[in-house]
Amino acid sequence: MTPQPLPPSPWVFDPSAWPSDDCVAAGADLAPATIIAAYEAGAFPMPHDDELLWWSPMMRGVLEPGALRVTRSLRKSIRHFAITVDQDFAGVIDACADPDREGAWIDNGMREAYIRLHELGWAHSVETRDADGALVGGLYGLCLGRLFAGESMFHRRTDASKAALAGLVDLLDDGFDDETDQHTDWLIDVQWQTPHLASLGVTNWPRERYLEAISGLQGPPFPPIWR
Repeated sequence: MTPQPLPPSPWVFDPSAWPSDDCVAAGADLAPATIIAAYEAGAFPMPHDDELLWWSPMMRGVLEPGALRVTRSLRKSIRHFAITVDQDFAGVIDACADPDREGAWIDNGMREAYIRLHELGWAHSVETRDADGALVGGLYGLCLGRLFAGESMFHRRTDASKAALAGLVDLLDDGFDDETDQHTDWLIDVQWQTPHLASLGVTNWPRERYLEAISGLQGPPFPPIWR
């Protein structure tokens, strides 16, 4: 589904005015146009203590083409899963928002905002399913051209979230195939690098490098991988 056009946002996200801090703004709203304007500028929303905050980490976690590390054991695990796309966006975001998860931060406002973005063709999910078709892992995020801005992932089986990430990488490679043997030009934003993500190949980019890179990745052509 090609993302539906959005009206201009009344809120301005200006990186030149941001402080040298991960948190760059507070307030605004979670309207689709506001969220997309933020991502296009290099920021994303995340509430804290009932306040809507906007973040653009000084060191941004990213996964580049060809960087995903798939160990032999992970490759073996992946064979036991099936990957689907956009079949259960609500189920994925609800699993990611489970209040029993450590560090859970997705509230009802965020949930409804991203479900609306999914309905408008901007937000997508990658689901991991077991042999019976049950949802056992997955991730969701926004697709802005060749930039996939990941929001959250979950797993109910060992390696199920890793399988979803590997599935996303395969989708992006296939969706932006340039008919050569070279890795295609896309980027996955994971917000912050963690030891777990670092083990999968996620590296840190300074904010300046990230902002410069995404300016050339956004907008058409949108890949057909979400249809």
